Amino acid sequence: MHNIDIKKIAIDAIELEANAVQNLATLIDDNFVTVVNKILTLEGRVIVTGIGKSAIIAQKMVATFNSTGTPSIFMHAADAIHGDLGIIQKNDLIIAISKSGNTPEIKVLVPFLKQTQNTLVAMVGNLESYLAQQADFILDTTVEREACPNNLAPTTSTTAQLAMGDALAVSLQTCRQFSDQDFAKYHPGGALGKKLYLKVADLTDANASPKVAPSTPIRDVIITITKFRLGATAVIDNEEIIGIITDGDIRRMLEKYENFSSLTAKDIMANAPKTIEADELAAEALYRMRANNISQLLVTKKQVYSGIVHIQDLLKEGII
Repeated sequence: MHNIDIKKIAIDAIELEANAVQNLATLIDDNFVTVVNKILTLEGRVIVTGIGKSAIIAQKMVATFNSTGTPSIFMHAADAIHGDLGIIQKNDLIIAISKSGNTPEIKVLVPFLKQTQNTLVAMVGNLESYLAQQADFILDTTVEREACPNNLAPTTSTTAQLAMGDALAVSLQTCRQFSDQDFAKYHPGGALGKKLYLKVADLTDANASPKVAPSTPIRDVIITITKFRLGATAVIDNEEIIGIITDGDIRRMLEKYENFSSLTAKDIMANAPKTIEADELAAEALYRMRANNISQLLVTKKQVYSGIVHIQDLLKEGII
């Protein structure tokens, strides 16, 4: 076992699969364009079916389609002939995935699929196969060989199927001009959803809005920052934001001055602080903090100071 070059085996497998995916670019033809256009005008759903490892790829395709605006349902090829054919409705389009296109389950299923008179698309690696011959359109996923040393276990072929499915999904998404806001509708949960819909106001409306005047003594500035636990306070003059004082400004003051009893907020504040409107996305707040290497942003509502958003607020929500 120790004489086997494991790194070389892994690299060879990755290169085989990468080359197979790269070759798919040469297999995108008018059939692909037609299938995309048919799905775009489809009144029903996309039904994706397969057997074995191809069934797993079919499930992934369905998940990607659904999350990017193409209604889709997975139908296992073996279960289809035992009642699940009822999934298929009049205006649906069917994509059948198979490397060989000649498996017993596919040969049994295809005649029933043809009886439904729905458009049948074959995603297949054998253009002479039964499935390819019966399909209305073919998405060619031919591969030279599997990464498996015995050229048996579906590896390169399933990678090609996966990439072809993603190419379909991305093409459909782009043609539909499916925006990040559309994406958010289908991903309301978890960190991804929060990045797409959580707004700064959702984090700050419940927070305090610490503020001091330019003439506020340093002792009171420190008390304000400590009281509200946001690591900063805005400096406000006639309802206008003129600066910000952070924990870091206090530390720098202590290093610079031996006696600071006569200092006021305007003496140590940072001018022109970074701000963000309350109705902007929380993810944008994190982007600005990182871009400027800061931990807080002053929040405004119609350019009027309303609070502070701290990086910890974002981290607690999983916005990272």
